[in-house]
Amino acid sequence: MHVTVLLHEAVDALAVKEGGIYVDGTFGRGGHSREVLGRLSPSGRLIALDRDPLAIEAGQSIDDARLTLVHAPFSELGAVLDRLGIGEIDGVLLDLGVSSPQLDDMARGMSFRFDAPLDMRMDNSRGQTAAQWLAEASVAQITEVLREYGEERFAYAIAKAIADARAGEPVATTGQLAEIVEKAVRTREPGQHPATRSFQALRIFVNQELEELKQVLPVCAGRLRACGRLVVISFHSLEDRIVKRFMRDEANPPRLPPRLPIKAADLPRPRLTLVGRPRHPGADEVQRNPRSRSAVMRVAERCGGRAA
Repeated sequence: MHVTVLLHEAVDALAVKEGGIYVDGTFGRGGHSREVLGRLSPSGRLIALDRDPLAIEAGQSIDDARLTLVHAPFSELGAVLDRLGIGEIDGVLLDLGVSSPQLDDMARGMSFRFDAPLDMRMDNSRGQTAAQWLAEASVAQITEVLREYGEERFAYAIAKAIADARAGEPVATTGQLAEIVEKAVRTREPGQHPATRSFQALRIFVNQELEELKQVLPVCAGRLRACGRLVVISFHSLEDRIVKRFMRDEANPPRLPPRLPIKAADLPRPRLTLVGRPRHPGADEVQRNPRSRSAVMRVAERCGGRAA
C-alpha cells in the first residue's frame, strides 16, 4: 500500500484555484491527485501522468471527468499538454522517486528483500532491464553509474565483482546481485544493507530519473501562468540538488558581464520566486511512514507577467 508523503502540505503549497488547471506529474496511487480534485470546482481540471502502467491502471478507479490520466514519463509533459490543447497551467506537482508498490512488488526487481528477476524499470513495457544492462556494460561503465548515482565508494570493487560473476553465469536476479555486492563491500554503513547504494544507483540509471527531472523542470516553469506554483518532493540528495539549483537559478536575474552599462530596472526579470523554506515531514508522519524520512519539498511561484 502506498502512503502519500506530505499529502496536505504539498497540495496546500499548490495554492489550488477552484477553476484552475493542474498537473500531477507522478500519479502513483493518486493520493495527491485525489486531494487536488477535492479542491477543484466542476470547471477545474487535473492532468495526471505516470510512466508506470500499473499506476495508470489503478487510476481507472477514479470516475471524475475533471481528471485526465496519461501513461507517459513527466519529461513528456510539454508534448502531453500540446496534445490536449493546453497552454498555460496553474500548478505542477512532482513527487519524485520510487513508490511503495514498485518497491514491494517482487516482480519489479527493485528490492534486495526479494529474490526476483533483476528488472528495476518503472515502466516495464519498454526499455532495457537492469539485468540486460549489466550483461553488456563494461567495468568502467558500471563503476561510473555506481559512483554517480549511488555515491558508492566501493564502486570499482563492486563492478569488478559483477564482471567476474557474469563470466560464469548471468547476473539475472536481485538475490544474485545483492550477494555479489555484499561480498565486495568491505565495510557496512550502520543500519544499511551493503547493496542499498548499488540498487539505488542502478534503479536511477535504468529509469534515467535525474535526466528526466532535468528535462521537465524548465518545461514546468515555462508552462506556468503568473502566480502558478511548482511543487517538488525529492527523496534523494541528487534529486534535491537539481531542484534546488534550478529554482535558485530561475529566481535570480541572469548574470551579465561586469560593468555593463544597464540599469537594475532594465534587467530581465526572473521567472520564479522561491516560496517559503524547504519542508520536511514531521515526526508524526515519519513514525507512521518511515519511508518519508528523507523527503524534502521545495516550492516556487511564477513571477507576474512573462520573463524577458
